[in-house]
Amino acid sequence: MTADREAQKRLAAERALTYVEAGSVLGVGTGSTVAYFIDALGARRGLIEAAVSSSEQSTARLQRHGIRVRDLNSVGRLSLYVDGADECDTHKRLIKGGGGALTREKIIAAASKTFVCMIDAAKRVDALGKFPLPIEVIPMARGHVAREIARRGGNPVWRDGFVTDNGNIILDVHGWRIDDPVALEADLDQITGVVCVGLFAKRPADIVLIGDSVME
Repeated sequence: MTADREAQKRLAAERALTYVEAGSVLGVGTGSTVAYFIDALGARRGLIEAAVSSSEQSTARLQRHGIRVRDLNSVGRLSLYVDGADECDTHKRLIKGGGGALTREKIIAAASKTFVCMIDAAKRVDALGKFPLPIEVIPMARGHVAREIARRGGNPVWRDGFVTDNGNIILDVHGWRIDDPVALEADLDQITGVVCVGLFAKRPADIVLIGDSVME
């Protein structure tokens, strides 16, 4: 990771703070850019009432900063969700899940009015798919789901040794150029044994920050 990319992540995290409403309950994602955001949020102690976290990793970091973490079921619809992405196309559709938290991230995104996504410039692409697409799968369905993906032209690779916070496994799918991410997301969601697909296309980001600029 170059120093320039790290600087862009820090700038995006700081810019994302400007969208946070004082006294709100905030949805918080997972990943290296989100870590910068949580640290910036922690420096503004008391800005928010609490956070809803997408992973045990983010929960631990929030709590180290003295930020209360609440269950989504206890707070209802959120006004804002802040997270990163592994890829972002020109329509603000994303690939997420490199950190393995895609299911909880997608749930919080669906439950939020506004989704602010923070990336560095290297993650902006014309078409999704260069980054392997993560798919969370029930363990006993791994072989079945892998065969279904291969039938669709993808090359699924089991993320061996990794278990999600939900107790499931991840298949990372290589070899796809995803020109219609909405259709592919809907198709993959129908495969028995698939828990969640790391395409955020039906519910894309509302605002994408690249460094301290807003993606047009």
